[in-house]
Amino acid sequence: MTTTLVIETATAACSIALIQGSAVVARAHDVVGRGHAERLVPMIAELPGQGRADRILVDVGPGSFTGVRVGLAAARGLAIGWGVPVFGFSSLALIAAARFHADPDLATLAVTLEGGHGEVFMQGFTSSPFGEEGPLASLTPPDARAMLGTRRAFGSGVQRLAALDPGLDLHDALPDAADAVLLPAGFAALPPRPIYGRAPDAKTLAERGLA
Repeated sequence: MTTTLVIETATAACSIALIQGSAVVARAHDVVGRGHAERLVPMIAELPGQGRADRILVDVGPGSFTGVRVGLAAARGLAIGWGVPVFGFSSLALIAAARFHADPDLATLAVTLEGGHGEVFMQGFTSSPFGEEGPLASLTPPDARAMLGTRRAFGSGVQRLAALDPGLDLHDALPDAADAVLLPAGFAALPPRPIYGRAPDAKTLAERGLA
């Protein structure tokens, strides 16, 4: 049975899970805000077998630039050391899958995460079949409010919408690595490279074409 190590560091949460088949064997989920780099490796080391797995699944964003890079660096390093493949998933899709699972009657929703510079990342999803309603967008709160329409919204960016319209159906949420078991196969096989949602404030040499 295939074992998967899931790493989620794209948001304020530092979250990991060890999955065998479709069963969560072990998990850890801490809301750390910052400091993912210091917390992640010890968390993995505390998993059964120190987290050793047949494959690695990592959150590639959108979210915190630093957090996304921390998760990807750890995933790639472990993948090289263990000789296993690494795949990506979207933080937005993970939250959507978890919310649809929690409420089977929910047909559509929007996920919104803090995006920096006063903006939020937003994307709509449908439950049956699970899929994206449209592309990821980085929006000002007023534009996000207009895009939301009458849908329920989940994620860490909902407080920015609540300030505009207290009557909205909003729910604060962060992605949890253990919910990766709920992702359809196609949403758990993204390339292991960052989804920033907007241009990063700082770029690596490779991203600037200098390496």
